[in-house]
Amino acid sequence: MRCPYCGSLQDRVIDSRESENGLQIRRRRECLRCEKRFTTYEEIEETKLIVVKKDGRREKFSREKIFNGIQKACEKRPVSTEQISSIVDEVEQQLKQRFEKEVNSQDIGNIIVDKLRKIDEVAYVRFASVYRQFKDVSEFQKEVEKIKGESDDRENKRQEN
Repeated sequence: MRCPYCGSLQDRVIDSRESENGLQIRRRRECLRCEKRFTTYEEIEETKLIVVKKDGRREKFSREKIFNGIQKACEKRPVSTEQISSIVDEVEQQLKQRFEKEVNSQDIGNIIVDKLRKIDEVAYVRFASVYRQFKDVSEFQKEVEKIKGESDDRENKRQEN
């Protein structure tokens, strides 16, 4: 590591500590030439995901866009900011595990829809209507009926037990 004071490449590590989240290591170093101390941080270099849009355009993956989209779907719903942040974290984690460089926007939408369905059905339908680009009310109605059928099935199973 090059000394920020004299430019020497000769140093020694005095202390190493892992960050709280375990994603970074802080190293305290001492230059062997000028004997001044400095701090460096070491972290894993992550490849940035590229999102391939429906029209073929490519753009950098953005946590903020996902957060904002989910937040809009959850407007005036009993879904906390912490829940939305948790969904975004889970989505990002799944994407990093399943894809190396590029991911289709449809794959991202599918993951979000699955997560929203479990948390709030209204937010799910709102998000799905934009994501799946419902063309008319009948498509919207079909989705609502599908959810209602699933809810009825769950209620029947509960009553049987």
